[in-house]
Amino acid sequence: MGEKIYKTMKSVGAFNIVMGILLIVTGICTGILVITNGARLLKDKSEIIF
Repeated sequence: MGEKIYKTMKSVGAFNIVMGILLIVTGICTGILVITNGARLLKDKSEIIF
């Protein structure tokens, strides 16, 4: 009985580590994209007419 619980906890822990890494990578990529798009807007600010 105890081994089954530890196997379940091990798989859940591994899943949580993988999801954490994926979320960190996604956050970094999103941040880079937002910064580059903001820089592009600032660069072309003089050409934007409302």
